[in-house]
Amino acid sequence: MSIFKRLFGSSNDRKVKALQAKVAKIKSLEPAIQALSDEALRAKTSEFRERLGRGETLDQILEEAFAVVREASRRVLGQRHFDVQLVGGMVLHQGGIAEMRTGEGKTLVATAPVYLNALPGDGVHVITVNDYLAQLHGDWMGQVYRFLGLSVGVIVHGLSQGQRKAAYAADITYGTNNEFGFDYLRDNLVYDTEEMVQRGHNFVIVDEVDSILIDEARTPLIISGPTDDRSEFYRTVDALVKELIKDRSTFDHDEKQRQVILTEDGAEIVEEMLRAGGHLEEDTTGLYDGANVSVVHHVNQALKANVLYTREKDYIVRGGEVILIDEFTGRMMQGRRLSEGLHQAIEAKEGAHVQPENQTLASVTIQNYFRLYRKLSGMTGTAATEAQEFADIYKMDVMEIPTNRPVARIDDDDEVYRTEAEKNRAILKQVEDCYVRGQPILVGTVSIEKSEALSAILNAHAFEVDGQARKGIPHNVLNARYHEQEAMIVADAGIPGAVTIATNMAGRGTDIQLGGNIDMRVLRWQDEQRGLGIEVTPEQVIARKAELETEIADLKAQALAAGGLFVLGTERHESRRIDNQLRGRTGRQGDPGRSKFFLSCEDDLLRIFAGERLDAIMRTFGVQDGEAITHKWLNNAIATAQKRVEQRNYEIRKNLLKYDDVVNDQRKAVFEQRAEFMGEEDLADVVAEMRRDTISDIVRKHLPPKAYAEQWDIEGLEEQTRSVLGLDAPVAEWAAEEGIANEEIEERLLAAAQARVEAREAAISPAQMRMIEKSFLLQTIDMQWREHLTHLDHLRNVIGLRGYGQRDPLNEYKTEAFSLFEKLLVDLRHNVTRWHLTVEFQFAEPEPPPFAFQEVHLDPLTGENAAQMGVLPDGLSVEQRQALPFSALPEGWQATGRNQACPCGSGKKFKHCHGALV
Repeated sequence: MSIFKRLFGSSNDRKVKALQAKVAKIKSLEPAIQALSDEALRAKTSEFRERLGRGETLDQILEEAFAVVREASRRVLGQRHFDVQLVGGMVLHQGGIAEMRTGEGKTLVATAPVYLNALPGDGVHVITVNDYLAQLHGDWMGQVYRFLGLSVGVIVHGLSQGQRKAAYAADITYGTNNEFGFDYLRDNLVYDTEEMVQRGHNFVIVDEVDSILIDEARTPLIISGPTDDRSEFYRTVDALVKELIKDRSTFDHDEKQRQVILTEDGAEIVEEMLRAGGHLEEDTTGLYDGANVSVVHHVNQALKANVLYTREKDYIVRGGEVILIDEFTGRMMQGRRLSEGLHQAIEAKEGAHVQPENQTLASVTIQNYFRLYRKLSGMTGTAATEAQEFADIYKMDVMEIPTNRPVARIDDDDEVYRTEAEKNRAILKQVEDCYVRGQPILVGTVSIEKSEALSAILNAHAFEVDGQARKGIPHNVLNARYHEQEAMIVADAGIPGAVTIATNMAGRGTDIQLGGNIDMRVLRWQDEQRGLGIEVTPEQVIARKAELETEIADLKAQALAAGGLFVLGTERHESRRIDNQLRGRTGRQGDPGRSKFFLSCEDDLLRIFAGERLDAIMRTFGVQDGEAITHKWLNNAIATAQKRVEQRNYEIRKNLLKYDDVVNDQRKAVFEQRAEFMGEEDLADVVAEMRRDTISDIVRKHLPPKAYAEQWDIEGLEEQTRSVLGLDAPVAEWAAEEGIANEEIEERLLAAAQARVEAREAAISPAQMRMIEKSFLLQTIDMQWREHLTHLDHLRNVIGLRGYGQRDPLNEYKTEAFSLFEKLLVDLRHNVTRWHLTVEFQFAEPEPPPFAFQEVHLDPLTGENAAQMGVLPDGLSVEQRQALPFSALPEGWQATGRNQACPCGSGKKFKHCHGALV
C-alpha cells in the first residue's frame, strides 16, 4: 500500500489535487477582480444573486465568488487567502470537514463558503465553541461580509427575543451550539409564529467540529421546569417497597456493580400491592405494561433508595434536608441532587420534605439538531481519528488540507515513569529548563483539578537563576471557565519564558503566536485606557499597534532562538484526538516547536489497560527511581489502548443515538404538526375531527361492534358522556329503543355535541372560540408531549432488563415507544374534546409565570451545566421592577416572549410593559 501511495498518492491527495484546478481558476480571475473599485466589488453580490435567480447554481459561480471574497478580505482585513485556505473553503461548501493544522487560519477559511452560501438569502449559521469567540469572529469577519453588502447577526446569551429574531434574519449568523439548539427548542414551545426566532436550517459551518459534534454530543440539550407535586405518590411507593424488602427473596442485590432489581416473586407482590391501591392504569396486562412504565420507574428508584443508599455514608439528613456526601472526600455536597426522581425517593425514605422533580419540557441531542440542516460542514485541527463516526452519523467526509508551510515541529517519544511523583519531578525539571532558557512552554493537563495541583507544585518549587535563589515559577493557569480571560492568556503563551498550564481543551479558537498576539495586545491596551477614563482615537490605536509590532518582532526572535513553543503533556487522554490538539498548538505556519508527553504507570489510561504489567516490566529491568522508559513500541501500545477506548466510546454514542432516533421521529412529527397549527387562524375543522374520533372511541369501547345489546356497557358510556362531552344525554333511553344500532347512538351523540359547541360559541363569539380552540390545542399538545417525554425517559431506564429475557432492548424500546405515541394521540383527542366541551370560559389578564425555565447542557468532562441559566430575581416590589430601565433588567427577562406576562409582575404583556423598551 505504501508503494502505491508513493506512486499515485492517497485518496486524500487525489481529492485535494482535484480542487487545485478550481484554485487555479480563482487565481486567474484575481487581476480583473483587483482592478474593480470598492463599489464595483460590492455590486458583485447583486450580480451573483441575479444570476442565481436566472437558474445558475452555487457551484457555477464558486470561482468568481471565492475570488471576490479573497479580494474583499485583502482590502478590509489586510489578509489574502492562501491557496490551501481556498481548498478548505471548497471542502466546507461541499458539506465536508476540513482538517487544518492550528494556525492555518480556519476563521478566514470560512468566509468564502459562508459568503457563497449566503447569496440565495436562506441564511447561513456559523457555530463557535463559546460566546466570546462568536462575538469576536462575528465582528472580525463581519467586516468582510458587510463590505460586500451582506448582513451579519450574532447570537449570545442574554439577548431579547426581538434581538434574536433580528440576528437570525441576517444573511449570516454567528453563535454557539447551545444558543442555536435552545432557540430551536424554545421555538417549539411558543404559541404564536411571531414569537419564533429561527427561520429554518439551511447551511451551517461548525468550528472545532470534533469538540461540538462528538465531545459535547454526549449530553443532550434540555429545557426543563418543575413538575406537579407528587410527594404523596413517592411516600406511597416508599411504604410499599419498605414492606417488600423485609423479604430478602423479593430482590437481587449486586454490591459489586451497585445494582438492585426485583425478582420475579418481588415483581408479582409489588404488582398486587399497586393494583390494590389503584396505582396501575386500568385495562393493563400487568406491572410491565407500557402504560405503567412511570410507576415501574418510581418503584425501581425507591428500591435503590432503600437498598443501595445508606444514611451517614451516602447522605445525611440535616434540618429536614437530604444532603449528599462526596464518596471521595467525605464532604457534604450542598445543592447537589440525584436525578430522575432518586433524590425524591431518598427524601421519602427519610420522611423529609419531598421537593418536586424537574420535568423535561423539550429536549434534543446535538446530533439530531445538526442533522436538521440541509447542508452540514465543519473544520478543526483534529478530525481524522473520528472520520468513521462523522461518516456514519453525520454523513460527512473528512479531508486533510495541506499546510501552507511545511511543519517544523519535533514530536518526541513519550517518557514513562513508575510513579506520579517521579513524573512530576521530571515535569518540574523540564518547565524550569524552559523558563530559565526563555522558551515558552504550554503544559497540558486532563482536568481542572490536575492543572491546579500542578500550579501548586510550581509555586512551591525552589531553584536558582544565575546563582540567585528563587521560589516559585511564574505561570498562568488556564482552565476553560472564563472564555474572554482564556483568549487573553492564550495570546501571551508564546512570549519568551511564559509558562502556561491548561486543560487540554482550553484556549481552542485562539492562536498561540510566538512573541505574543498583537490584536489581543491592542484590545487589552484599549481596555486599560478605558478603565482609566481615557478615550482612545483611531490614530492612537494605529500608533500603538506600530509600537507593539516592533516589540513583538523582538520577542518572537527570542522565542525562535529558544526553540519555539514547547508543548508538554502531563498525561495521555482517552482520545488521540485530544492529544493531537495539544500537540498542534505549536509549530504554526512553519515555526519551530517541540512536544513531549510525560506519563506514569499511575495515570488512568496506563493503570486501566497496562498498569501492573508495565510496572512489573520496569521492575524486572531494574528501572531506577526517576528513570523513564522511552521507545516507539511503547507509543504504539498506548495508541492501541486509545483506539480501543475511542471505539468503545463511539459504540456508546451510536447506541444512545439509536434510542434518540426513535424519539426524534416522534419529535419531528409533533413539532411539525404544532407549527402547522400555530400558522392557522381557524382550527375548528381540526377540533371537530378530534371530537368525532373521540366520540367514536368512547362508543366503540362501551358498545363494541358486533356485540349484542345485552353486552353493552350503558352506565360506562353515560359516565364518559358526562365527563368528556359535558352532556346529560339519555343514552339509556336510546339503547332501550328496539333495533337501534351503536352507529345510530354515535350519530346522536355527535349531533348533541355539535349543538353544545354551537351554544357555547353563541355565548361568546366565533372569533373568541377560534382563539380558545387554538390555545386549547397547543397547550394540550405541550402537556401530552411533556408527559410522553417523561414516560420515554423512564422506559429508557428500565428497557435494558429485557435483554435478560433474550429480547433486543432497542426493538423492545421501538415497540413500546410507538405504543406510547399512539396513546399520546388518543389522549390528545380526548383531552382537547373534554376541554372544548366542559371548561368554563373566564377572560382575565394572565398571571405571571411561576418559575423560569432552565436550560441544561451538561459539560461531558466536568458535569457542570454548560448553558447559562436566566433566573428571575426575588425581593423586588412591582414598583421597583417597573422602574428598571431595559439596560438594567435582570438576566433572563430579555428571553420573555412578547405575548407572555411581563416578569415584573404588573400583569401586562411583556410587549406592553418592559418589552416595549426593546
